[in-house]
Amino acid sequence: MLRGTRRRRICRPAILAAAGSLLLVACGSATPQAGGGAAGVCSNSHPCHVALIISDAGLGDKGFNDLGYSGLKRAMKQFPGVQGKPIQDPQIDTQCTQVLTAAAQAGNALIINLNYGCGTVLGQVAKEYPQVHFVMVDNVTPGANVTSEMFDVQDSSFLVGALAAMVNEDPSIPGINGKNTIGAIGGVKSPGIDQFLAGYQQGAQYINKHERVLVAYANNFADPSIGFQLTSSMFDQGATVVYQVAGVTGLGGIKAAQQRGLYAIGVDSDQDYLAPGHVLTSSIKRTDTAVYTAVKLYAQGKLPGNKTLEFGLANGGVAISPMTYTRSLIPAADLQRLTTLERDIESGKIHVWNVPTQGYPTWFVGGK
Repeated sequence: MLRGTRRRRICRPAILAAAGSLLLVACGSATPQAGGGAAGVCSNSHPCHVALIISDAGLGDKGFNDLGYSGLKRAMKQFPGVQGKPIQDPQIDTQCTQVLTAAAQAGNALIINLNYGCGTVLGQVAKEYPQVHFVMVDNVTPGANVTSEMFDVQDSSFLVGALAAMVNEDPSIPGINGKNTIGAIGGVKSPGIDQFLAGYQQGAQYINKHERVLVAYANNFADPSIGFQLTSSMFDQGATVVYQVAGVTGLGGIKAAQQRGLYAIGVDSDQDYLAPGHVLTSSIKRTDTAVYTAVKLYAQGKLPGNKTLEFGLANGGVAISPMTYTRSLIPAADLQRLTTLERDIESGKIHVWNVPTQGYPTWFVGGK
């Protein structure tokens, strides 16, 4: 029911991986680089100022935002003339216009936005400041001076869901109860969050079509107590593994897993260390790579306008953690099967559903 052939991309600008490099594929033509001097090249004699707009979960989330900021810091160390800083606003969802406009008026040549909800506003502000280049991370926004960056998180989510189902079939693993039930917590229901959750369900039910998948939404990305409560409720319903796709809120779910002697799955960064032995694995979304790549291309005068850069398994944009603290619990045959699944996704043998590009599948337990 959940298998199929790899999707055909239709006129969606992208960067695809080939022989370890990134190739531009576009529906339109590239535009001259905005900001940062001639062709956008940065140097000590001509510095480029970069603003990184932090999403509503804030810095300290041990995931999406922290990774993004680490990518900016890496770029500043490597490329002379790049000067950047993060910008935080706890009300960013309702202050997109003000925050983006202020960043543009402050003299920043490049503005990288990590807040999903600012996608539409970013396109409007970009038209008002054509000399500034904008980057929309995790959403697609058109514009001659806008670059979008998207992640194939459905693929890494498929893999962690598959692993969760494999673990649930092995009663020798501590905490496994034979009920074949797993769960997932989303921060706020949206196509971007459901991209993770649908991939997770598909991976689990690829392994066991009868696997029960519980889904709940916290309607919050910044309250660990909600994550703790929702995850505990799923454990009460028989779940042994719960995927946390809720920013700081999800950290409460990891705490619940540790207290109950069960398992969480981390998100965005390698969160296995947060509760060693109780974070089964993490679905890694390399926002550090995305931010670093955007700054690098801009500093070199190569950041394309009106394009989407794609980050997936093949180019290291998404991955699963090495399972430093749990690998010894998992049978070698399951680890090998996981490697085979990853190769099958990369080759197109397995198609993983992508909610933002394909809409909602009828089988998704989280609904539309």
